Amino acid sequence: MTLLIVEDNKELAIELKEFLSSSGYICKISNTCEDALDEASSNNYDIMILDLGLPDGSGFDVLKSVRKNQLKMAVIVVTARGELEDKINGLQLGADDYLTKPFALTELQARLFAIVRRLGGFAQNELELYGFKLQLQDYKVSYNGLPIKLTKKEFDIFQYLVLNKNRVITRMQLIEHVWGDILEVTSDSNFIDVHVRNLRKKLDKHASLEWFETVRNVGYRINI
Repeated sequence: MTLLIVEDNKELAIELKEFLSSSGYICKISNTCEDALDEASSNNYDIMILDLGLPDGSGFDVLKSVRKNQLKMAVIVVTARGELEDKINGLQLGADDYLTKPFALTELQARLFAIVRRLGGFAQNELELYGFKLQLQDYKVSYNGLPIKLTKKEFDIFQYLVLNKNRVITRMQLIEHVWGDILEVTSDSNFIDVHVRNLRKKLDKHASLEWFETVRNVGYRINI
């Protein structure tokens, strides 16, 4: 999942990025309202972590713009302003969650994971399909109880396709969500196909994969 961290405290922003990157998220930092709005409108982020006290305005203005422009990213407001009125205002403006500083990084991680599950329409820490089981927090895959050894990238691809079940996911979407910003990669690069091919080989050893569809010249789709 891709995260936009909007935080003017640069030390805290770096700490959040390092912690969440180690948990498998692709993170980008913005320190101002202007930069945050530019990033949000020009890139497909899954979640925004939004501080309210920004040097060029209020985070509430960023939240208003995100919802006005119908951007689909989830938003977690993170702020030292813990008054009930601010919380209600944030939630009414469209925030998905509200976390008051100071907070434990593990609590933020848990709230992010809850949003990830909700975005994918899943209520559990595990995804199951056709005998395969994905354990989201442990990065493990098994088939009828037998473990399957995947690389981190293969797991991320499989998870992202399952979370977006019944939707065609383009190669560039996979690149953006699994690798982040790689400017030298173009839409006709085939390295993503190599990873998908390796993933399919490992899964195909255990069961038929009629549900794992390659959409010619576009990308892939998991049909459930």
